[in-house]
Amino acid sequence: MRIATWNVNSLRSRIDRVEAFVQRHEVDVLALQETKAREDQLPLMGLQALGYDIAVAGLNQWNGVALLSRVGLEDVEVGFSDMPHFGDPAAVEARAIGATCGGVRVWSLYVPNGRKPDDPHYVYKLDWLARLRATASGWLGGETALVGDWNICPTDDDVFDVTQFAKSTHVTPPERAAFQGFLDDGYAEVTRAHDAGYTYWDYYRQRFERDRGLKIDFVLASPALASRVTGAFVDREERDPARFAGAPSDHAPVVVDLD
Repeated sequence: MRIATWNVNSLRSRIDRVEAFVQRHEVDVLALQETKAREDQLPLMGLQALGYDIAVAGLNQWNGVALLSRVGLEDVEVGFSDMPHFGDPAAVEARAIGATCGGVRVWSLYVPNGRKPDDPHYVYKLDWLARLRATASGWLGGETALVGDWNICPTDDDVFDVTQFAKSTHVTPPERAAFQGFLDDGYAEVTRAHDAGYTYWDYYRQRFERDRGLKIDFVLASPALASRVTGAFVDREERDPARFAGAPSDHAPVVVDLD
């Protein structure tokens, strides 16, 4: 079974790339983030013709998550228990969707960015992660995958130059502690052991061409699922502007294989 996660940065703009990607890599389950559309706005017929069942959570041109599966898509859940929302009054955001696919409970997650450490969105991000952790601790007994764009670099090795992020989010101790909390509870980040590398390169100043990237897209697996992982890789070609016609997403897909 092959599971992938990809912040696609607009599914409508890159639907052809997604269709080609799942065929090229024979992906069984694909979690998408930043789809940026409602379900009725998405051209999904091609993916459905390829045999994928699809579940979408999207409200407007911001955020948005989805799951594609050709091994079953059951018990779809939009948002996790006690998931917070931002603002006063709180604005509902499409940042989490879960479903059981081939016996594995897969969650596509788009963690809030946080913007800056002194921004209210940063407090919101930490609250969002804390509530996800509290809920996800109850899923450790099954085969569970928490996948997606975490907007955190857990270690200095996950950023091309940590000094450039001294006043930014993604690398602050509270964010890293929040990520570590999932590992302390028993989840395993299963891509690092396979040297999967960076997953995000800003469009700014040819950062992809100079490999000035970040590792912020992860697959966290419960113990039972982690024991089945046989390999993982980042499809850097999908981020390469010279590889395909049209602008790529600023993220590359992360792929994990299970026995």
